[in-house]
Amino acid sequence: MTLYFQRLFARYPFTTRRFLEVIPGIISWTLLLFPLWGSLFFPYLLSVCIVVFDVYWLYKSISLATFAFVACVKIKRAERQDWLAKAKKLAGFQQVTHVLIIPNYREQPDKMRATLQSIARQTFPRERLFIVLAMEEREAGAREKAEALVEEFRGAFGGIWATYHPDVVGEVKGKSSNEAFAARDAYQRLVVQERIDLDYATISSVDADSMFDEQYFAYLTYKFLSSPRRHHIFWQSANVAYNNFWRVPAAVRVISVVESMVRTGFLLQRSRLIANSTYSLSFKLLVDVGYWDVDVIPEDYRIFFKAFYALRGKVWVEPVFLKTSMDSPRAQSYLKSLRSKYEQERRWAWGISDTPLFFQWWLTVPGVPFIRKTAILFYVVLEHILWPVYWFLLTIGLRLVPFFSPLFARSKIYNALLGLSGELLTFCLVGFLAMILVDLLNRPYRRDVSIVRQILFPLELVLLPVASLILVTVPGIVSHTQLMLGKRLEYRVTEKM
Repeated sequence: MTLYFQRLFARYPFTTRRFLEVIPGIISWTLLLFPLWGSLFFPYLLSVCIVVFDVYWLYKSISLATFAFVACVKIKRAERQDWLAKAKKLAGFQQVTHVLIIPNYREQPDKMRATLQSIARQTFPRERLFIVLAMEEREAGAREKAEALVEEFRGAFGGIWATYHPDVVGEVKGKSSNEAFAARDAYQRLVVQERIDLDYATISSVDADSMFDEQYFAYLTYKFLSSPRRHHIFWQSANVAYNNFWRVPAAVRVISVVESMVRTGFLLQRSRLIANSTYSLSFKLLVDVGYWDVDVIPEDYRIFFKAFYALRGKVWVEPVFLKTSMDSPRAQSYLKSLRSKYEQERRWAWGISDTPLFFQWWLTVPGVPFIRKTAILFYVVLEHILWPVYWFLLTIGLRLVPFFSPLFARSKIYNALLGLSGELLTFCLVGFLAMILVDLLNRPYRRDVSIVRQILFPLELVLLPVASLILVTVPGIVSHTQLMLGKRLEYRVTEKM
């Protein structure tokens, strides 16, 4: 069967790719319009399906709150550990080095400076941290900005320098191609010149607004040395949007709370935990699989799946139970901040563009454990397909039935199912309220923000239905439709002030 699909994709590369690009959008639009066409033609089937979906949503709400709470407890416990002392007891500690790639384009110098300062505060020996400022050559003033930062932090690490990624024909401008260029440069400077041992090195993809826990690289060292499969591992911390939490519009803030809790909860869900945003992996693993790809915008899921199939499924993601805090989009005005968040969500939703390749690998790469590869792909595809659908099924749901099927709407079955749906969604609020409590446990207390404002924050969550429609659902629909129509996404930098 694998050989058959290999021949099929080789013989019809364009047709198979376009087919796989169209399918997710068709499924999403079919489900998105289900309340409409279901009310017209299959009101009973619609009612049952919506109730089943509500049961799924209840499970999702409760499980998210539970996983997020347990993960937060583990984070609090990990923050009290002395990870440097634990790592020093392991063989090979003196050989471990960490390389950090910080890709950026039009980032504010102060933002990058704050990230470098958080790295400089690490408990791990800083002389074994190597920083690469991955600049874009096309950015006006990039050299002056990079040179100033390199000069300011010279001597703070084992090495800090800048690379300037040129525009190359055939490459997609964005984080992935920039990181690939910087990582190859780091390999030449550090590995080829024998400044570090590739077998004892990690490399981290670091967003320019990442604020690390001071023990992150000590913890990473412990995890790296204690793993017998260290060269087959990605490491992922809880990426939370807390840096400028109180300075962004309320609509952005409530979305950030939910997304932070989702990422935190994923640390305990191994089948759903995939490297994202800021993460680390074995430098040797990166070299072995040929670095990040240069023909994509979203690089994190792509590099994981690339490694997963290159090593025939012998790649895993392990959690780092520490928080890495990042910025939410914030621009010079309220409306521009909302637009910036919209563009960020649209770029994240564009991850759907990788699913045709993931399906192709799933069908054509032999020797990968079927259950594991299927489970990983299923969760990724499910989340992407339902991204623009959740809102409509939860809010509109059964409300269109009385307009298009008034006779069925007067039946006892419809009213019973409508009541059951309402009760299920009410119980979902329990999970939602629990998630808010978990967020309070996870988010650091700010002395510069009034206690009244912090106490009243939950009231802002009334904005969530409208905010999620405009800032999450709509960009998801746009990205899915764009892929379905064969149009590419132009990379736009998320403005963060």
